[in-house]
Parts: sequence; C-alpha cells; structure tokens
Amino acid sequence: MDPRSKINPATNPCRKPWQARFHTSRDFRMQRFIGLSRRRFLKSAAGTAGAVSVPAVITGCFGDDDNSNNSAAEQQEQTNTTAYVFGHGVASGDPLADAVIIWTRVTPYEDAEDDAEAEVDYVVATDEALTSVVASGTVTTTADADYTVKVDVTGLSANTTYYYQFSAADGETSTLGTTKTLPEGSVDSVKLAVCSCSNFPAGLFNVYAEIANSEADAVVHLGDYIYEYGSNEYPTEDADGRQPEPAAELLTLDQYRHRYAQYHTDTNLQAAHAAKPFICVWDDHELANDTYIDGAENHDEATEGSFAERRAAAIQAYHEWLPIRSGSDTTKIYRAFDFGDLVRLHMLDTRIVARSKQLSYNDYLTYDATTASYSVDTTAFMTAMADTSRVLLGAEQSTWFGDSIATSDAKWDVLGQQVLMGRMYVPQSLLLLLGQLEAAEDETTVAALQTQLTTELTNLYTIKATIDAGYESTLTDEQIALVNTTAPYNLDAWDGYEIARQSLFAQIKAAAGSGNVNLISLAGDTHNAWASNLYPLDMSTLAVDRTATIGVEFATSSVTSPGLELYAGFGTDETAQAQFEMVIQTLVDDLEYLNAGQRGFTLVTFTPEKASCDWIFVDTIASSDYTATTAKRMQVMADSGNLQLENVALS
Repeated sequence: MDPRSKINPATNPCRKPWQARFHTSRDFRMQRFIGLSRRRFLKSAAGTAGAVSVPAVITGCFGDDDNSNNSAAEQQEQTNTTAYVFGHGVASGDPLADAVIIWTRVTPYEDAEDDAEAEVDYVVATDEALTSVVASGTVTTTADADYTVKVDVTGLSANTTYYYQFSAADGETSTLGTTKTLPEGSVDSVKLAVCSCSNFPAGLFNVYAEIANSEADAVVHLGDYIYEYGSNEYPTEDADGRQPEPAAELLTLDQYRHRYAQYHTDTNLQAAHAAKPFICVWDDHELANDTYIDGAENHDEATEGSFAERRAAAIQAYHEWLPIRSGSDTTKIYRAFDFGDLVRLHMLDTRIVARSKQLSYNDYLTYDATTASYSVDTTAFMTAMADTSRVLLGAEQSTWFGDSIATSDAKWDVLGQQVLMGRMYVPQSLLLLLGQLEAAEDETTVAALQTQLTTELTNLYTIKATIDAGYESTLTDEQIALVNTTAPYNLDAWDGYEIARQSLFAQIKAAAGSGNVNLISLAGDTHNAWASNLYPLDMSTLAVDRTATIGVEFATSSVTSPGLELYAGFGTDETAQAQFEMVIQTLVDDLEYLNAGQRGFTLVTFTPEKASCDWIFVDTIASSDYTATTAKRMQVMADSGNLQLENVALS
C-alpha cells in the first residue's frame, strides 16, 4: 500500500492521521498501540533525560483529539504537552540534488518498557500547507536510537524548496520544517552560512536566530556543536539559566545524549534547523577537548575509563542527534556536496579519523633561572614538525580528497573543515605570554600577564611597522630578531602539521594542472574571525613561497564560545580590541583580517566571477534583545591563478 494514500489533504488539509505508536512488543505491532494522554505525556516526559527545559513551540493542528469539554487550564496543559512529543524540533541535512535527510525525536513516556517502539509518520510536500505531497511514510524508532528519527527522503527534484512535518501520538504534529535540495547544471549563485562553536552555558544562541533568517541556501556547521564540559568548567561560570545538563562532564552514551537533548531545546537552534538544511562535521568538543586519534587533552583513562568507549559513545550520539547521512562506518564522515557547476564542498575530518597527537611547546621549552625567562629548543621542535609520520587527514581520507578535487568540475572548490589552515606564525615572546595567560588561574597573575602582553604588543608592533615602512636600518639586530623569531600560534591547527598541510597543497596544485583551482578554505574552532591568503612552503629552504597562493581562507567566529577578548583582556573595550587586531594583523604576514572579540557567523556567496564573505556579528549573547551587524566583507576573483583577498566597502 502506498503510504501517501493515508493522507487526503484535499478533504482535510489540516488532518494529520499519523500517530506515534509506542509498542512494548513486536507481537502487538499490528494489534494494539498504547494510548497516551497529553496530561500523562506532560507528567512523564518532564522526568526523562530527553525533555530538558523543553520550550512549547507548537505549529499545525492537533488531530482528532477532542478536548472541547475540558477547562481552559486543562486545554492549556494539553496544548503545552505537544511540545514534549516533538520537543526537540525538526531538522534537515546532507542535501543532494535528489535527496535530503529529515530528522526529529519523539520523547518516550516514563513507564515505556526497554523494548518499546515508536512509530512516527512523516510527510514531505512542495507547499507549506502540505497539500502537494511528494513523499510520506512511517518509520519506527526505539531506545537504541534514543528515539531519534532520520529519514533519507529520495526521488526529489533539484534546487527545490520542500516542507516537511512529523506526526506523533493522538495526531500531535511537529514544527513544520523547510529544506532545499542542491542545484544541478549551470548555477548563478550559492550562499552558505558558516558557523561553529556553540557552547550552551556561554550565552544565548542569538547567532542561530540570525542564521535562520539569513538568505543562506544551506548551513555549514564546522563543529563544536556541543561542549563536553560540566557545569562551571568552561566557561568558569555558567550564564544565567544556561547550566549544562547533565552537570558533570560527558563520558557515557546516556550523558552525550542528554547534552544533545538539552541543546535541541533551544528555540534559536530549533529555528535554524527548521529553516535550513545543515551540512555538519564534528570538531573536538563533540567528544573531548583537543581530541586526536586515540586520546584527548580532556581525557584521563586512569580516572575516566576507556577513551575508545567514550569515543564510540560520542560518535553514536552525534549520528543520532544530527541530520547527517550515516554510513556503515560512522567514524568516516568526510564527504562532498555538489552545488551544480559552481561549488564542490569537500567536508573534511581533521579531528577524529586519523589525527596524530598534537605537539606541545612544553616539551621544547627551557627555563633560564638567571633571566627568569623561557626559550624554545627550535632544532628539536622543527625536527618533530618535519616528522612525516604525523598526519591530520590520514592516508585513506587523503586519497579520497585527492580524487574528489581531481574530479571536480566546479568553479569553486571549498573545504569545509575545522581548524585554521592559514599560517599564524607570531613572535616567540608573544607566544610565551599567550601560553602563560591561558594557563593562569588566579586573577592577580592574569592581570599582571595581560599588562605584560599589552607592553609586548606595543613593542613588537613598533618594530614590525618600522621594518614594513623600510626603516629597518634604524633598528638593532636584537629588535629585528625579536619579530623575526616566530613560531606557530596554535599547534592544534594546520600550523602544527606542516607536512600534512604541504601534502594537501600538493594535491590541490596537482588537480589544477596547467589551469586554476579556485580554492576557499572554511574554518572554525578558534572562536574568532580570520581571513588569510594561503601560501605554500618551500620545503628546501623552509621559506614561505609567496609567488602565488594556493587559495584563501574564511574563518568564522563562534556562536557563543569566548575568544581572544577573554585571554588578551580587552573584553568589551572596542578601542582596545581594534588596537589588538591591528597589531596581530601587522605581525602575521599572511593575515588580512581578524575580529578578536565578537560572536557571529559568516555568509559566503559564490558566483562564477567571485566569492565574497560577510562576517556577521551579534552585539550580545547575554540578552535576547540584540542587534546583528555585517562588520566586514571581503572577496576573491575567480581564475586568477593567484587568489588574493580584497576588501569590499559596505554600503
């Protein structure tokens, strides 16, 4: 029987005959379904891990459940209960030209047995009234999937907006979702909203609200969708009403599921998911801080158990709670998306699949008690950096990427990946101070180090500006050495994996052959906004080859996680922030833009002629009364063979 025949929108477009049917045994699937009153659902769902602070966001009609004889208070209670049936919203993701994943979750009631099943109906249509139905059906979910539902809806038309909805008990319906398939053939424009680092206790998800209202065709989420820390750990003080649940650090499958459930109760996140298809990749905090292939900075096997078990739990919860197309091996999420002939988006995993353990400056520092200063053993450090066994993508993913970019016919090849690819080498004296600041715990030490940092930044800026102006002869050798003695700012980024970066650049150049590859790298992770020209390294001289770029990088700020404004100490002082950014841009040669103190996202627009990036920031995450502003716009022109970032005036 065609499941679409169950729906007769012509006679009753608001009738939703689909019902979430919970069964305690497969033997009763066709004979019986357990009735679930709204009052009972409200009482029981509030006690489950998946119903944390669920907002009453309700759309659609309420089936054939007649409550006309109930009191107003009872009717209100019953209506609010609807939010608990689909209290975690709806989402879509991994769009293709002919398919898209749609997602939701049904909250089970408190006395459901361990083997209970829930049947959920769905409908997909080309109109908001759901009258022009193109797909519908029934799916079954269980506790094994945390009662999440994912449907890969196929047979769709390219470049088409679709509407979808789920139905649960007694005709309860989910929020109406909107999604869009990818275009085919000749494409004039593609808009991608790019975001990362959404830390629930750090503040409100105002950025997601802006993304929901943006003109983006799809959302590219570059990771840190959740954070694993416990309450008052990161940040050190939870925002009011934003305490993470569970309160402890995440270690088990149930705990990861619980945290995703809490995030999915946020109305702004729900709005973004309901409005746009997401293309997601994880970073480290979906598992643990600074994750690598077989460990993490924030995991101690002696006290927290098996890392392999924690990793498996985190990956399972990720695939359950995000609208991602899950394959048989859920550790491998690198994949590509074609937006017609205009964009091929290569989603890379630089975090979990193969990453070697990060280097640590602590292993190469020497403390001089006489001068009370640190120095870096540069020789040992460079030897470690040149170790060809240290990888970021791994052999299998690297081979896949080489094939993906070599076979791309798109005008723009775009890397959707987590960590900064742009070279961020800073003077070692500055690096040492930043490292001490991040490690400092008491306020007195932090304040003293921030004062030192301000002084050092002023000194370094003066020297570098003098050199750039052509007056190097007025400086001492010691001053010149101070700004020329540099090291990578962040060893967790591509800067800590130079051999891997050069290998990737070689694949990009090979794909170009005698022609051009118009490459854009998208990045997140740092909580700050950056833009850089990407240059290769001459491995024979270890000098940066600036004769031609490999491409450019647009890096997004965070949704809520704090950035350099916290560590550098300028906070909300806009003048101090601007001065800090000017100094860093002067000191870092290939860096063309930095915003070091605001939360936001990027809207990247591709046309056959150019790619442009708007950095959009919200003025607060402490209040729902906020303003969003496009603070910066940059562009690159296609087919130059030497992409260069250009500033664009904002009208």
